[in-house]
Amino acid sequence: MKRGILVFFMLVLGVSFMLPLVSSAENSEKVYVIPIQKEVERGLHAFLERAIHDAEENNAELIIFDIDTPGGLVDAAGDIGQLLDGVDTRTVAFVNNHALSAGAFISLHADEIYMVPNGQIGAAAVIDQAGNAADKKAQSYWLSAMKSTAESNGRDPQYALAMADESLEIKELGIDKGELLTLGSKEAKEVGYSEGTVENIDALYKTLKVEKSSVKVMEETFAEKLARFITNPVVVPILLSLASIGLIVELYSPGFGIAGSVGLVSLVLFFYGHLVAGLAGYETIILFIIGIVLIVAEFFLPGGLAGGLGIGAILASIMLAGGNMMQMGISLLIALLIAVATVIIFVKVFGKKMKFFKKIILNDSTSTESGYVSNVNRLDLIGREGMTKTPLRPSGTVIIDDERIDAVSEGGFIKANEKVKIVKVEGSRIVVRDIS
Repeated sequence: MKRGILVFFMLVLGVSFMLPLVSSAENSEKVYVIPIQKEVERGLHAFLERAIHDAEENNAELIIFDIDTPGGLVDAAGDIGQLLDGVDTRTVAFVNNHALSAGAFISLHADEIYMVPNGQIGAAAVIDQAGNAADKKAQSYWLSAMKSTAESNGRDPQYALAMADESLEIKELGIDKGELLTLGSKEAKEVGYSEGTVENIDALYKTLKVEKSSVKVMEETFAEKLARFITNPVVVPILLSLASIGLIVELYSPGFGIAGSVGLVSLVLFFYGHLVAGLAGYETIILFIIGIVLIVAEFFLPGGLAGGLGIGAILASIMLAGGNMMQMGISLLIALLIAVATVIIFVKVFGKKMKFFKKIILNDSTSTESGYVSNVNRLDLIGREGMTKTPLRPSGTVIIDDERIDAVSEGGFIKANEKVKIVKVEGSRIVVRDIS
């Protein structure tokens, strides 16, 4: 009896030790869900890099990218594509509505693609900030990137090319020249651009047989959300314009007030967002500070060299912080034009002068109305007579009551020792007439 109880106890103890192991085996597969939503901009890369690193550090066996985006910047999508190519963990792109333009490019980098019933993927033409077709160089790069991405994951590249090039036609899908290819969930599955269609993320878990696995949904931090907003190509010129307007208005205003604060905050936000997004390093901030120091030094150094170098350093720091030279150049040009317009308005409309220049420019004038004269005006000499001491050709010296006076004739030559009369006095100019 005692032996039976002992055996039973050992069995219970053994089962109690085995259950955690079984449970651990069932839940050993870790799934990370990383959202890719809204526009694709440079700030998104920093979030994805952190999320993927977290997943790989914790030995995740599956990474699901929950995609719903209208697209975005080509260079940002290219960087994200390179990031995904370096992931060793199995990746799945879940097109949870739209994966257009840059979103389609990112989806093609995943090992597998799944879509919701009304999902769409495609329309990946490269356009500039004005909404027009990009130049041939940019288009050639983008088409090559779309093709190689599709091929590297075993997908027919003609559909990827048709998504980005409207000159191609896909007859079996009814796509004529002049149209960009956008695949629905059914069409994507037929052409091999989707492994299946699921109702939602839970249905995707079941399809992938990970419904019992532990799932971690990654979320953006406040800093990453702010960085994504600040690095948006629409927000960047606005921030730089606010900075230029604020600082210029401050130069026309007494003290340091709201305008200057807005300008400084805009600059701080610009550098902070690009720093968090990984686009700017501390070297750009150091370069910016050096520029400020050089401009301040210009007040104490002659020549203007320090001020010119300071302005150049500030512009260079902003260009380097932005990552894309062309887009930052456009943003800076917009900000500078707005700054010039602001100066013109203050000078022409309000007639104001910068307090900045009031401290280094002499505004006082030595006018006659203020009591200043450059020479004594000898009006008392008019009508007096004397003798020429030297010939006047037409200038020379005359003696008036034993006083030597520099004078000029009315125009003719007057010999020495001739009698003359003072007929006009204009400041230091004394005019005499020959009366001999």
